[in-house]
Amino acid sequence: MLEGRPVDRLPLMPITMMFAGDQIGAEYGKYAADYRVLVDAQIHVAEKFDFDYVSCISDPTREAADCGATIQYFDNQPPAVDEIAALLADKQALAALKIPDPLGGRMHDRVRAAALFKERVGEEKLIEGWIEGPCAEAADLRGINRLMVDFFDDPPFVRDMFDFVLEMELGFAKAQVEAGADIIGVGDAAASLVGPKIYEEFVLPYEKRMIDGLHQLGTKVRMHICGNISRILKGVGSLGCDMVDLDWMVPLADARRQMSDGQVLAGNIDPLAVLRSGTPESITAAIAECHRQAGRQYIVAAGCEVTRDTPEENVRAMRDYARSHPCS
Repeated sequence: MLEGRPVDRLPLMPITMMFAGDQIGAEYGKYAADYRVLVDAQIHVAEKFDFDYVSCISDPTREAADCGATIQYFDNQPPAVDEIAALLADKQALAALKIPDPLGGRMHDRVRAAALFKERVGEEKLIEGWIEGPCAEAADLRGINRLMVDFFDDPPFVRDMFDFVLEMELGFAKAQVEAGADIIGVGDAAASLVGPKIYEEFVLPYEKRMIDGLHQLGTKVRMHICGNISRILKGVGSLGCDMVDLDWMVPLADARRQMSDGQVLAGNIDPLAVLRSGTPESITAAIAECHRQAGRQYIVAAGCEVTRDTPEENVRAMRDYARSHPCS
């Protein structure tokens, strides 16, 4: 489907992280810290529920950690950036900041995951690497509240920060592609918090450069922006991504109207109200409606991460829909 060729049924690519760790009884802190645990969990969940891919995604703090940011680690929750003590709370620190080696620190652990996936399931499953988008990573380094003010108070600094992020992320992606990743996911959640003017002036140009750079590496691209991106759909559709995830707040019909007919869309049932709390019957109906709105170029997934307490029979409902429905 990503190559525009005919396929016999809908692909199945839901994001699982804590759900996957729980499936093998691994504390999430270990899942995020040890690529071997992550790979075991991802392969287990992909085989158990017949997913079409495995993913290196675990948390958004790897790049920031390797830059020297203060990260809070937890036994059974994802790591988190310390917003108050953000690495670039003092803007002058950017001038001295060095691009970290993707083959060192926490980034290297993700690269190792891609390599181990290639060894174990490279002929059977699509392997997904992951990087942060320009707005999301800048928010991790600077602090989300400071960044939002910077768009108005210091545009040159924002662009300098985005330049740094772009170079770092493309280097990180290159290492993952060379290790075996077939597609790179780009998480740019903070982009959902800005309006169309700021998005078009600041974020879109750097996302476009990132997507173009990824394609030059020979990889496909999955864009994932959590939240309501209804006001920036047209811009996201212009990026040239191979697939675009849509969170549950965004009607797929709106995305299809504002993006090309050939744009592959993924999602977007509500991970909580529908997938976690629904029944197999209600989930099947919700996915069918997403499929109807998206049309042929559609990948079955939730709007965001499958939550850790989602009943297994509800995940199987997603699988059963994908397996039993052609693209038309």
